[in-house]
Amino acid sequence: MQSIEPMPRLFGVDWVIIVFYFFIIIILGIWLGRGQRNARDYFLGGRDLPWWGVALSILATETSALTFIGVPAMAYADNLGFIQIVLGYALGRVLLAFFMVQYYFKTEIYSPYALIGKAFGQSAQKIGALFFLVAGTLGAGVRVYVTCIPLQIFLGWSVSTSILFFVVLSLVYTWFGGIRSVVWTDSIQFVLLFAGGLFVFFYIPTLIEGGWSSAFDQANDEGKLSWLNFDLSLSKPYNFWMGIIGAVVFVFFTHGIDQLVAQRVLACRSVKDGRKALIFCGICILPVMLLFLAVGVMLWVYYQNVAVPIEIPQNSMGKNQNDYIFPIFIIAETPIGIKGLLFVGIFAAAMSSVSSALSALASVSTMDLGFFKNLKDESLKLKWSRHSTLFWGIVLIFVAYLSREVESVMNAAFSLVGLTSGALLGGVVLSFFIKRGPAWPVVFGMIFSLFGMIWINWLKSVHWPWYTLIGFCLMVLVSLPLFRFAKRL
Repeated sequence: MQSIEPMPRLFGVDWVIIVFYFFIIIILGIWLGRGQRNARDYFLGGRDLPWWGVALSILATETSALTFIGVPAMAYADNLGFIQIVLGYALGRVLLAFFMVQYYFKTEIYSPYALIGKAFGQSAQKIGALFFLVAGTLGAGVRVYVTCIPLQIFLGWSVSTSILFFVVLSLVYTWFGGIRSVVWTDSIQFVLLFAGGLFVFFYIPTLIEGGWSSAFDQANDEGKLSWLNFDLSLSKPYNFWMGIIGAVVFVFFTHGIDQLVAQRVLACRSVKDGRKALIFCGICILPVMLLFLAVGVMLWVYYQNVAVPIEIPQNSMGKNQNDYIFPIFIIAETPIGIKGLLFVGIFAAAMSSVSSALSALASVSTMDLGFFKNLKDESLKLKWSRHSTLFWGIVLIFVAYLSREVESVMNAAFSLVGLTSGALLGGVVLSFFIKRGPAWPVVFGMIFSLFGMIWINWLKSVHWPWYTLIGFCLMVLVSLPLFRFAKRL
């Protein structure tokens, strides 16, 4: 990847804001971890977290650095078409609130993959857990990598140094506080992220001659405000059907099956609270994503009239990495003091991504793979839960470093998650309808779906919003005949 020259324009007040933020977040995370007695407290917060805190934490996890940096880059390079996918995100959350959450609270479970285990046995549950761990690690690794972009621009740090910095900081409070620290620090971080986006949206037009009207006229004339496309297509660009069908099914995975979000819903006090959290997220996700897409459009208008102060780097394939454009604007154009606050906004988004991934990966690897099966002492379970968090921190550092050649962090992260999302969704859905059965039809169907999605991803002819639906269909179409065959044996 092409290197870039740093722009050392952070001033004293910016550094005071940044250091103060890191100090407060880490101290708060450690303090919230006090009084933990067992793995239930560490991974589920004792199932005593308020729905609104969980909702803000979910929003922070799903927006994260991918939204703060990746979404403006998408609009900068194209238009507002991604909002069609967001419409599906909102609809999917509301549907999940009524059809999925109730199953989480029927018994004491730590992840949705336990539902597969209850229906089809431990081997099916372990395969599901492994699928999540592989795809979850790859997707989280890309999210960790995107946090390196501002550090490269602001400080000239290397990729490896930047990754190490973020993961270690997030590890500190996740190690001590578990999911409780993750939820409350995420809530604070989401507020900072959203405030940073609002500021930039209102600030950029003040730098453009003619202000708001001129900016929107120029964007409209060049098609940057276009967003609705009714052409049915499996490939790019985004279209309405990708959102209303593909994205809805994708959300069934991300918010119903993916441990990154499901773990927070499981930490709610009741079915009612879990539903409130998901519905609140469904209402909020549209304005949040629209805000950051609009920021990308404003960035495009601004840089049509002003030269980009740093040459946008290219990856090894010679394509511009537009994910750099927003951090470049922040360091080059925003006022002293505001730079520090926006820097904190990016770091807040980044740390919420890392801490959420660490907690989810640790809970699945210990609880679903059965590592605690022979442990009776609760303090020992808590100790090994923390060791597992450390292990996944090391893994994320490695995977994030390998992610540095991606063209778009948004597309890369969602594509990687989509390799296994359909298989996992299929496994859980089958557990609802086939209450008891052998494991091998489910295992075979999930493996078939995985290899099918790897092949589809390699062809590059299908865009990622369709991945979950296709993977789900592959898994179910293979598993159902095998269940019928198994009954005859």
